[in-house]
Amino acid sequence: MDDNVLIIEAGRTEKQYFRDLWRYRELFVFLAWRDILVRYKQTVFGVLWAIVRPLMTMVVFTIVFGKIAKMPSGGVPYPILVFTAMLPWQFFASSFSESSNSLIGNSNLLTKIYFPRMIMPASSIVVAFVDFLVAFVVLAGLMVYYGFTPGWTVLTLPVFILLAFMTAMGAGLFIAALNVKFRDFKHLVPFVVQFGLYISPVGFSTQIVPEKWQILYSLNPMVGVIDGFRWAILGQPLNVAAFFFSMAVAIGLMILGIWFFRMTEKTFADDI
Repeated sequence: MDDNVLIIEAGRTEKQYFRDLWRYRELFVFLAWRDILVRYKQTVFGVLWAIVRPLMTMVVFTIVFGKIAKMPSGGVPYPILVFTAMLPWQFFASSFSESSNSLIGNSNLLTKIYFPRMIMPASSIVVAFVDFLVAFVVLAGLMVYYGFTPGWTVLTLPVFILLAFMTAMGAGLFIAALNVKFRDFKHLVPFVVQFGLYISPVGFSTQIVPEKWQILYSLNPMVGVIDGFRWAILGQPLNVAAFFFSMAVAIGLMILGIWFFRMTEKTFADDI
């Protein structure tokens, strides 16, 4: 029998689900590349949107928190303080939004062929990562403009990018699964993103939060991600206990998202 033949039998896909994620990697690449082309091909708006959105937010937050409220910046130019936080936040917000709507947006595929459905939310995050890389070039330009040079801690940046991915993926899988059965959840996503922007330390430093509340504040996993970015790029102080607590929440959210997604995945084709 040909080794490349996929045999569909009761329970088989359950036993090799995560192996199938690798076997269907070409579908993952195709979906990710398709979304990137839709965003960037034959248009400058996709690139501009990846730059203008965090840049305008940075300007507003710098004026409100830096100029008017006079929030401390730890000796770092306030625009850099804000933009360093906007990078992971924008990556999370875009990843969460795209992944939570990925199943509904690809409903035609869900009802026709078998493949691990987790590929859809995961592939949608690739576009957000491309936006992240584009915006990172802007941050580099800001640091050159202000004459700010990062230290060796910048080498740890991939760890915090991975943490942002886990947070977005966990939340995205959970809402994506709910969104298939209850379409009202698509209206929850913009609210979560907007509300989260203001309760996360994007426009200000976590140092203004009283130390006794920092662990509680770290229930928001993006607090640890943003503080990690600022530590890695700017050398800002990092509350280690609060960071690891925030990291534990992110890992727990990822596990919960995968568990709930897998539990409800069998009925996607019927509910779509």
